[in-house]
Parts: sequence; structure tokens; C-alpha cells
Amino acid sequence: MAETPTRPSETRVQRLQRLRRAVESSGALHLKDAAELLKVSEMTVRRDLAGPEAALALLGGYVVNAASPTGIKYTFEQEIDQHTQDKLLACRSAAASIKEGDTIFIDCGTTMQSLADCLPEDLPLSVICYSMNVASIVTRRPATQVMLMGGLYHPSSQSFSSDDGLSYLRRLGINKAFISAGGVHWTRGASCSNFHEVAIKQAVIATAMESILVVDASKLGSLKPAFFSDIGAFSRIIVGGAASSDMRKHFRSLPVAYVTNAT
Repeated sequence: MAETPTRPSETRVQRLQRLRRAVESSGALHLKDAAELLKVSEMTVRRDLAGPEAALALLGGYVVNAASPTGIKYTFEQEIDQHTQDKLLACRSAAASIKEGDTIFIDCGTTMQSLADCLPEDLPLSVICYSMNVASIVTRRPATQVMLMGGLYHPSSQSFSSDDGLSYLRRLGINKAFISAGGVHWTRGASCSNFHEVAIKQAVIATAMESILVVDASKLGSLKPAFFSDIGAFSRIIVGGAASSDMRKHFRSLPVAYVTNAT
């Protein structure tokens, strides 16, 4: 007797159940890994997630819980007052490397707001950004050409994202890209909380002549849900604030500059 074939709807339900278990375990699952787990194509995974009953979403190339896509709640308001002095130390050091006529990219986040505040006054610059908080500062500067990437607005980081914005970004000549991160790990790389930022960060790292990671010391050793780069992709890593000797050991072979009140 011939075996009764499984109905496609049942197969999709079973796949979604497996994906939900994997996401509950890891917080997020890359699309490629999801396809390998289910032994289907990436397009099939996309179709499975397209239905409203999926309870999962595809963000920045990752399968995540649609109800809580970052796993960890990140909001601009929560972060703005955290480690303020250490962020300022890192940003002052980063801004000192900017030269007249540079075209720079400034990432989103509260650390990058400090960087925008630290830009040398009256220095002619071209600034590319995709967040409201950075744009509100650089648009008030004299002798500054501002290129603001638009798209869908994300209140959690006051930033925008769109495919058109990525295409535009890849066509620009960028001298220095200043990148933020929520986590910097010696083996797991640089990561952030918001998946929509991943494609933007990766595009600018691939495009810019020099990519500089700017973080405060609290980010070292941390890991956030959305991985976006290996540490080796950065020409410099500027860390504001004191890091323990044990933590520094993990980054010893990397181009890390620690900026403290004493330096």
C-alpha cells in the first residue's frame, strides 16, 4: 500500500515548530542556518515565515521571534545615560583622526551621538548617517555636507533602513566609517541588538577605506543577538574607559586603543 504523502500545510507547520524551538534556544537563527536545519531552500524558509500565523520574522537575514525580535529590549532612551563619560573618551579619540575634506560614516546609537558632538568645529566634512539623533547634530554644523539615508523608521535606535539606502551607501566613497556595537567579543565578533542595523553596518564596512569600531569598555566580552562583523575587519578599535587586565588579554593581538582619564 502506497504511503500517504504529507500535506504541504502540515509540513510547513512542522518546520515552523522546529524553527520556533531553535529561536527560543539561541535567540536568533541565520537564514542559511535555518535552511540547513530544515533541509530546505532559503526561499522555502522565507515562504514559511510569510504567513501571519508564523510567530517568527525575518530581520536582517535572521529568523527571530516576531513579538520580541531583539531578544533583549534595547531603546535609545535606556542607553543614553549609560557609561556617558567612557563613550565621550572614546569619541574624542576617534574624532581626532578626522581630517579636513573627509567623507565619514557615523553609525547609529548613543555612542555615535557623542561622536557627532565631538567633530572638530568648522572642519569641512561630508557626513553620512542614518539616525535622527546624529542627523540633528551634524545638520547644524557649518561647512558640512550631510547625506541622510532614509527608509523605514525604527524608534528603538532612532534610525532608518531600506534597500534603496543600502544601494546608495555602496555607491559612496567613504574615508572613515565609525561603527558602534552593543557587544565586542574576541571570538564571536561585533554584534548589536537591532537586526535592521546588520546590513547597513556590513555594507559600510565593505565600502569604507577604513572602519573604526568605537565603544565603551562595558561592551567588551559582551554578545548581542545580531552579529555583524568579525573583529579583524576593523583597522582600529577605540575603547573608552578602563578594562580589566584579564579582559585586555583576549584582545592583545588586536589593534585596540584604550582611552581613560589618565591618557
